[in-house]
Amino acid sequence: MSAAKLDWDPASPHIRPIYRLAWTAMRIISRTWFNWRVIGAEQVPVTGPVILASNHVSFADPPMIGSALPRAISYLARDTLFDQPGLGWFIRQLNAVPVDRDGGGAAGLKAILDRLHAGGGIILFPEGTRSRDGRLQPARSGVGLTVIKSEAPVVPVRLFGMFEAWPRSRPLPLPGRVTVKFGRPLDFAALRAEAKVCSKPRLKGIYQQVTDELMAEIGRLEPAEEVRRFPPR
Repeated sequence: MSAAKLDWDPASPHIRPIYRLAWTAMRIISRTWFNWRVIGAEQVPVTGPVILASNHVSFADPPMIGSALPRAISYLARDTLFDQPGLGWFIRQLNAVPVDRDGGGAAGLKAILDRLHAGGGIILFPEGTRSRDGRLQPARSGVGLTVIKSEAPVVPVRLFGMFEAWPRSRPLPLPGRVTVKFGRPLDFAALRAEAKVCSKPRLKGIYQQVTDELMAEIGRLEPAEEVRRFPPR
C-alpha cells in the first residue's frame, strides 16, 4: 500500500482537529525530509482494536507509525505530562494514554485496555526505551501481559533508517530514507485461552513467550516488499 493512497478520510468529523493537523503535518515531513515509504499498511485493521508492536529507535517513532495509517492511533505518554498546563491538553488531543515512568503500573494497563476495549488502536514498544545503537534490544514482559489481557490482533512493525536519521544522541533529525514496515497480524488466541486456566508460574511464562514471539516477528521484517511467487511447475 502506498503511503499516499488511503481509504480513510483524515477530515472525518470523529477525528480530533489537532490530531488531524498533526497527522497531516507528519506525513508532509515524512515525505519531504525522511523520503519515507510505507509497506504493509493494509495489514492493519482500519477499524476495531489493534496493538501495533514496534521497535523503538527515535523520538519520532510514534507519529511516524501513526501517520502511516488510515485511522487514528493512540500513543503512550508519561502520566506526569498530563498535569502540565497546555501540554496535557495537547497530548490528549493526540490520543495519548497516561502511563507511569516504567509503563507497567496497574493504572496504565487499565488505561491501555480501556482504549482497546473501546475499539481503539495503540502503539506499544516492547523494548520499553529507544535503542542506543539501532539494534533490537531485549524486551520487557509487560507487553505480553497487555496482549494476553486484550482480545486485539497484534501487528508487528519495524522502522528502518530512523535511527540513522534521528538517534537519541542527536537533538535534531537528519534527512534520510526511512521505511515503515507492517507485518501480518499475529494470533494469540490459544495462549489467551490457556492463560485463563493455567497456574501462576505458567502465566508468567506465557507473558514472556508472547513477548519473545513479538520480538522475533519484528526481527524478521525486512525493508522490502514481500514478493509472492507461484512455485514452478
